[in-house]
Amino acid sequence: MLIARERKDKNIAEYLLYMWQVEDMIRAMRFDPELIRKYIAMQYEQPAAVQNEIQQWYEDLINMMRIEGVTEKGHLQININTLQQIEECHNTLLQIPEEIEYITLFYKTLPTINAFKNQSPEGSSLIEISFTALYGYMMLKIQKREISEETKTAAGIISRFLGKLAYKFAHANDGEIIGVN
Repeated sequence: MLIARERKDKNIAEYLLYMWQVEDMIRAMRFDPELIRKYIAMQYEQPAAVQNEIQQWYEDLINMMRIEGVTEKGHLQININTLQQIEECHNTLLQIPEEIEYITLFYKTLPTINAFKNQSPEGSSLIEISFTALYGYMMLKIQKREISEETKTAAGIISRFLGKLAYKFAHANDGEIIGVN
């Protein structure tokens, strides 16, 4: 909860990736509130009231995942909505001639994104494919699995692109980019 709140305010891409990781952690802990309390909530050096708030946040996510039917795979609607907002920002930026730096970066990144397209579910947007590829890379790193140089390079390219998109998203929400809100 604390990390999610901080990331949502600072970098929407990191926030979304973090939330996907939280969904997977909840699944790995079999939706057990006591496991979450023991291995997550209690790990924060916070007053009891904050730890209880953290625990409640996880329990709320557990309930939402059950209600929304994403206990085995998929994402919560709040995360889907966040992804859609990021996609809307991206699509708007592509329509603004003054955003030549962003547009150029996107088209330089496009071949790398397209390389992951065949591995993605049909109907996935290019932004969703980008996030999925980067999330997969993160999971390989967390699992300490061997990662090819090609995958590391691709992850770096996509990461730079999503970083720029997150930056633009933050500035759009501050009203600094015309046509994006």
